[in-house]
Amino acid sequence: MLDYAAFPEQRQALIRQTLREQGSVVCAELARQLGVSEHTVRRDLHELSKEGLCKKVYGGAVLIVPDAGTFAIRKEHNLSAKEAIAQKCAERIKNASCIFIDAGTTNLAMTRFLPQTLVATVVTNAPDIAAALLNFAAIDVIMLGGRIDKNSGGCVGNRAIEQLKGVMFDQAFIGGCAMSPDTGLTGFNYDDCEFKKAAIRQSSQTIVGLTAEKIPGVARFSVASCEEIDVLVIEDKLDRAFQLALKEKNITLVTV
Repeated sequence: MLDYAAFPEQRQALIRQTLREQGSVVCAELARQLGVSEHTVRRDLHELSKEGLCKKVYGGAVLIVPDAGTFAIRKEHNLSAKEAIAQKCAERIKNASCIFIDAGTTNLAMTRFLPQTLVATVVTNAPDIAAALLNFAAIDVIMLGGRIDKNSGGCVGNRAIEQLKGVMFDQAFIGGCAMSPDTGLTGFNYDDCEFKKAAIRQSSQTIVGLTAEKIPGVARFSVASCEEIDVLVIEDKLDRAFQLALKEKNITLVTV
């Protein structure tokens, strides 16, 4: 058996592989597996975090997920999972309510599962979502203005945030790039993340739909802590340990 204490490069290679396969690592478990001290593991994680591979959290580290690219690219990725999540999200919309639908490919898919009889006021920063909602006779659509960010597919920035402040939402459907029990919901675009924070502040209930590949993981900028998210709609194939950890944050989990 390889003496990992004597071969730091091989040790860090194994930690790298574990992070990429599992999305997170725990110092105590790695120390037992590798036959080294937790201090050694923490030092390795510090080196890997400097490479941009992971973010250190209490007791271990979480993988930094890669940027999934532009809105146009993301629309074609993982379609069946997004549609299943989108349908569950649509089922949670309350009739005669005022809701916010954030830009995002899963949220766009949600418009395909809304009942034609739905009566609601829907505010969105996404032109694609606004256009899709025009087919619903009883939905009043409010489109936030400003510069459209091609990566997020929605309007972001101070103008859109100021318009948000004039509306109180019953529900907000928020998108994200990554999530973990330790770091909460995160994203890659700073302006988009600041906009999402503003939308959450205006809402009585925050609902997030994510594919399993985004959990656990961390992107560059914070959107919301786990405690700020009321409902998380996820794929049932997400590891049970992460499902339990998220439930312990008082999030209602809905699986598909």
